[in-house]
Amino acid sequence: MIGDEERLLFANDAFYAAFASADIRAMQDLWADKHPVSVIHPGADIVVGRAEVLASWKAILRDDTGFDIEHRNPVARLLGETGIVLCRERVGTHHLIATNVFVRIVDNWRIAPHQSGPAP
Repeated sequence: MIGDEERLLFANDAFYAAFASADIRAMQDLWADKHPVSVIHPGADIVVGRAEVLASWKAILRDDTGFDIEHRNPVARLLGETGIVLCRERVGTHHLIATNVFVRIVDNWRIAPHQSGPAP
């Protein structure tokens, strides 16, 4: 049987797969719809609200050829109905650190806040 931590890491993998393939439909499915959501893209301001967050992803993913992105060294932490994944990102030549916060909805994890910024 797959445990909560494995499901959380799978959801995190799905987030990066949607990003890498520029799949806006998959990205939409990954975000929570009944919880507050937000995103802080590298070098950008805070985006709050599901419609606004998804609009920001549509703008980023409009180039449907995909992205050269990978995530490494994910660390998952479970806090009841909340899961946090910390990881390193590489987008092209940029190295970043990300925090992805997920909420449990039935047996699935949906992303709520995502924040990514430059790595030291």
